[in-house]
Amino acid sequence: MQADTGLPPSPITSEVDLDASGKQVGYLRLPHSVHRSAYGWLPIPVASIASGQGPAILVMAGNHGDEYEGQILVSRLIREIDPQWVRGQLILLPMANYPAARAGSRTSPLDEGNLNRSFPGNPRGTPTQVIADYIERSLLTRVRVVIDLHSGGSSLRYDGATLFAQRDPDPVGQERLLAALHAFGLPLSFINDSPNPVGLLAAARRRGAMALFAELGGGGEVTSSVLDTAWQGLLHVLGHLGVLHGPQVPAAPPHRTRLLHVNRASHYVHARDDGIFEPLAQLGDRVKAGQPAARLHSPSHPEREPARVDFPADGVVVCRRVPALTECGDCLFQLAADL
Repeated sequence: MQADTGLPPSPITSEVDLDASGKQVGYLRLPHSVHRSAYGWLPIPVASIASGQGPAILVMAGNHGDEYEGQILVSRLIREIDPQWVRGQLILLPMANYPAARAGSRTSPLDEGNLNRSFPGNPRGTPTQVIADYIERSLLTRVRVVIDLHSGGSSLRYDGATLFAQRDPDPVGQERLLAALHAFGLPLSFINDSPNPVGLLAAARRRGAMALFAELGGGGEVTSSVLDTAWQGLLHVLGHLGVLHGPQVPAAPPHRTRLLHVNRASHYVHARDDGIFEPLAQLGDRVKAGQPAARLHSPSHPEREPARVDFPADGVVVCRRVPALTECGDCLFQLAADL
């Protein structure tokens, strides 16, 4: 676990006593002084469900505010899980970047902050940086596992319910990670080699916690089948991890997961021109390097042929852009290959 040196305490205070037993629901208060409210604070919903001895696990959503599936699932955990079924502690954050979630935006309207690009944060920084600092220093230091529920948001759609994790260099840790992926049991699970150093997965690694990172549909909408699959998997993995017991834990995971690998260098397809995006492949397709991936049309220059984008590698299409209007640098597709 990384030590903190010379950092001031977080300005965030919690209405919930994270050291107490039972179920508590309240807010993390982030001081926020603005014209309309000189002595105000931002209300970040938080809950703790604790009972007896066992692991502490953080389940969070709303890291990106336009990703709705996880916000529904974490809220359901808060409503439906009784302390009698818990051994240890569940810390639950349904709207981690509250300003972004309230606005339905990937980033915060207060500072344009992307929470999953803001770790380790700064207790004296912008609101998003302060939230990142609190999660890393005050919450991740308490837990053994963090489960972060994402989706493709407004601009992307994943192929159903999927799960990401970072390869653990320790063989024992890697075995534990793979067991958790299988226990979650989403149809597809991806193993990445190196975490983004400013993302939550890297923050969890710095704090000695295992991290699971779900991508649940997207496209700015909510799909009942994806929610049902993710709910069963979430309850099953919480049972596997030893924090949840009793009738809430399903007898089996929802699927036998397929393990895949994502290569940051070759598995992302980006636009190199502005234009209207015409996809030439769909979610679940197997594609080959050099195969046409998309056309980018330019009606403002109708004499020009559409720009063609090719797949840079072999793989399975696991994620596709949703909006047709596209700019140079936008992600069009994500691929994965069997592990």
